[in-house]
Amino acid sequence: MALTIKENNGVFFAEGTLNTSTAKNFQSHLEFILNSYNMLTINIDNIEEIDASGMMALRALYTNALINNRSFYVLGDGCKEIYDDFRYTNVA
Repeated sequence: MALTIKENNGVFFAEGTLNTSTAKNFQSHLEFILNSYNMLTINIDNIEEIDASGMMALRALYTNALINNRSFYVLGDGCKEIYDDFRYTNVA
């Protein structure tokens, strides 16, 4: 399934699969938004699958936000696993 991103009240809702074929476009689109607005909130409730490339895209967005002192939030089912991955990556 393709990945779609819709915005509602400043929250970006991703729907579909975040994998090798969609991760690069996902990352570049959301990096533009993060750099333009200095904050980014992503809701992943409707993401069916995130593979290693998808996680790398999310990590890159998170790293960009940290380096540039911008707000970055991930909401929805699975966000604890993403948070744990970010935390584990920072410790290592």
